[in-house]
Amino acid sequence: MKKFNFPLNTVLNYKDQVLENLKTEHSKILADIAQQERRIEELMEKSQSAAVRYREDTQCGVTVNIMREYERYITFIQQRIVAEQGVLLKLKKKEEQKRAEVIEAKKEKASIDKLKEKKLDQYNKEVLKSEELFIEEFVSNTMSVRSSR
Repeated sequence: MKKFNFPLNTVLNYKDQVLENLKTEHSKILADIAQQERRIEELMEKSQSAAVRYREDTQCGVTVNIMREYERYITFIQQRIVAEQGVLLKLKKKEEQKRAEVIEAKKEKASIDKLKEKKLDQYNKEVLKSEELFIEEFVSNTMSVRSSR
């Protein structure tokens, strides 16, 4: 009997390639999210340390101009934090979409894999059946040759 050939193998390979590409894109987005979270954390630390320095300097007595500079700097950092949080939110939405795409691609690939398994099982049953028929014929022929002697 001829070798097993799954007609949708090229489609399966394509779906596998698409899935791998989506997984790569998804992991890149996750790395971007982690980097963005670190960036926000660094800005928060800068804001907190500036606030501590501001309190310390105001207790020691500083000019109004220096106080305004501190306030402007802290406000600027807080605005950057808000902006970076907006970027993080967009990245998280993008990650959700990409995760949904990965899940969908996995489902598509799994359905084709399942079909391939069914076809392979069917093929194996046919091979087994043809081998059994061959053995039966062989035994039958051997018996008929012996009985004719």
